Amino acid sequence: MQEEIRSLPEEVVERLKARGWHITFAESCTGGMAAAALVDVASASSVFDGSFVTYANEAKEVLLGVSHETIAAHGVVSEPVAAQMAAGAAARMKAEVGVGITGVAGPTGGTPRKPVGMVCFGFFAGGETHTFTRQFGNIGRNAVRQASVAFVYEKLMEYL
Repeated sequence: MQEEIRSLPEEVVERLKARGWHITFAESCTGGMAAAALVDVASASSVFDGSFVTYANEAKEVLLGVSHETIAAHGVVSEPVAAQMAAGAAARMKAEVGVGITGVAGPTGGTPRKPVGMVCFGFFAGGETHTFTRQFGNIGRNAVRQASVAFVYEKLMEYL
């Protein structure tokens, strides 16, 4: 009998189910793509209740509890904001795992310090928050978004 090969989102769902955990996402530049990848899995409803697409700064503050001071001090595309997005989403959805994604997908909006293709990630899991920044380069808006989602699922495999 041939062994079934699972996608990363399928494997993430299985690992969450095994722990009895739920996950939520707080997405900016990916616009819901990370949550959509999870919902592609038939049994996702057992580990996923809802998610947030918070494109505007005010939405991050109001819906996720991201501090205005953090945005002012670090910019919206920053690891501290991604961390607050992840933890805030998890708290609001009463989920054990939260993922925050904020970045510059392009083709405009980049600066020398925060160029197009720079994405910051926050992962809240098991009571701990970890952050990362990835420079995907100016590879095109949708390619940056897709690379971001792939990175999220690779990291989730490490934490679960």
